[in-house]
Amino acid sequence: MNVYDTVNKLAQEIKNSEEFKNYKKYKELVKSNQEVNEQIKKFEALRYEIQISAMQGLETNKDKEKELQDIYAELLTKENVKEYFESEFKFNILLADVNKIIGDSVKEVLG
Repeated sequence: MNVYDTVNKLAQEIKNSEEFKNYKKYKELVKSNQEVNEQIKKFEALRYEIQISAMQGLETNKDKEKELQDIYAELLTKENVKEYFESEFKFNILLADVNKIIGDSVKEVLG
């Protein structure tokens, strides 16, 4: 079996995983609610902005962090949102683990 066949098999395995299926299910459920979907977009944009600032070594904006926490707390009161965030987290762990395994296997030529 060549590398491309193996990667295609891995891609199919990921799509068949519980992590992928659950994430897809809850993502579709929250996207079907326009209000919740907009709140999640706002949350993710603000979270990204805060992460970029932190990576650039900029001072933490306490107001934005408070706003992020408030949006998150409100989102958790909405139907399916807690499950959405949990499934997103688990799926991201799966992807990070796969990337780490691949990276570790070739680090001798990359580093």
